[in-house]
Amino acid sequence: MTQSPGSESVTLRVPSDVLASIETIAKATDRSRSYIIVRALKTYLLNEGADILSAIRGRDQIAAGDYE
Repeated sequence: MTQSPGSESVTLRVPSDVLASIETIAKATDRSRSYIIVRALKTYLLNEGADILSAIRGRDQIAAGDYE
């Protein structure tokens, strides 16, 4: 498989039921499993992930004395 510029390969274990859903969605939308997984990860990062990253940035700012 050719790697896109700016991307990295990752290996992970996925529960069978989750993979089955990914494959069903990929087939129904004529997209790759990779596309569906990346979209799901981006959605997570925009929601829960954004809150976590914001908390980390805030903690780092407090540690650096950059707060009001």
